[in-house]
Amino acid sequence: MKLEEQLFERSENKCELCGSEDNLSIYEVPPQTQNTAEECVVACGKCLAQIEKKEVLDSKHWQCLTGSMWSEVPGVQVVSWRMLNRLRQESWAIDNLDMIYLDDETLAWAKATGDHENDSTVEFHRDSNNNILENGDTVVIIKTLDVKGSSLSAKLGTVVKNIKLVDDNKEQIEGRVEGQLIVILTKYVRKQS
Repeated sequence: MKLEEQLFERSENKCELCGSEDNLSIYEVPPQTQNTAEECVVACGKCLAQIEKKEVLDSKHWQCLTGSMWSEVPGVQVVSWRMLNRLRQESWAIDNLDMIYLDDETLAWAKATGDHENDSTVEFHRDSNNNILENGDTVVIIKTLDVKGSSLSAKLGTVVKNIKLVDDNKEQIEGRVEGQLIVILTKYVRKQS
């Protein structure tokens, strides 16, 4: 039996993480050593996009890990452990991390890529309402701000168009207020839709 057939039979044609039956594919859990069924997971498109950091982590979606973390398949255990670590700001994820058991070999595999340390939620600039900000967005200032080194005051309700994200600081954006380029903390802006 081919590996793909074996995996879909094992998973009963469902995502082994969330149980979805939509858009299924095989995810080879890195780092691969032997390319066996134990090192692969059948995953839906939503799970896969978030595992590969192509989509923002949706903590509600990942509450499915409370069930899948008990899988006997090492690949599912590893992905569950990594995702729980990436969601460790959530109390339910911490509780599950306290309960999950991986043998020493599986735990070493789970830690091998360091992926569990890179929380994708930190990679985005977010406004005061936790909306993701992107270069070119328009924001509204939600608090009157005094601009350091200037007599300028950015008033409550000021619209700042075409913002630029500060690459090395996820809590700062740049924008023009009254013709002057200033740095604004993301917690003081609201994305305009």
